[in-house]
Amino acid sequence: MIKFSIGIIVVFVLFQSFIMLSTNNTEEQKYKVVRAYEDFEIRFYPSVTIATITSDAKTYNDLSGPGFQKLAGYIFGGNEANTNISMTSPVHMDVNEGGSTMSFVMPSEYSKETLPKPTDPSVRIINTEDEYVAAIRFGGFASDQDRKFFTEKLQDLLKENSITSYGHYRFLGYDPPYQMTDRRNEIVVAVKWKE
Repeated sequence: MIKFSIGIIVVFVLFQSFIMLSTNNTEEQKYKVVRAYEDFEIRFYPSVTIATITSDAKTYNDLSGPGFQKLAGYIFGGNEANTNISMTSPVHMDVNEGGSTMSFVMPSEYSKETLPKPTDPSVRIINTEDEYVAAIRFGGFASDQDRKFFTEKLQDLLKENSITSYGHYRFLGYDPPYQMTDRRNEIVVAVKWKE
């Protein structure tokens, strides 16, 4: 029984190590840190191409399952070219009363013009605008309570530092759901910033 338990632990550790290595090979959305504060940072994100869906979901949990299914369907061949498109990170989620969205950033090798058209009409391909954002990071499996806590913390930090934000606070998730350790989550919001 002890050998079996040790074997299970070894397999788990090896699997998680593999997950962390494969996650490290995933293309990550590019940004530049323009100013680092003690608990948050200001970043510049250049325009990127995203696949996005809109939903009437009122919680992240209600948005994540159906949203992920539609977007994953698109990148795993649910497009006019039947082409697989590499997954990138992070996944963007914006939950609000006026219509929630979930988005995958497309790999940098693609543009809006070169991406295959989705077969699901609810998946839209758009270009984002350049933007400055404030970002705060936290670990673990993000719950709605975590997102609320870090949203409020970032709001307070921006007020303390006289930084003006606008738009919705958004959640960025970097890791697959089966990754158990070293998880990265962020709350971001657009800010008025001049370098």
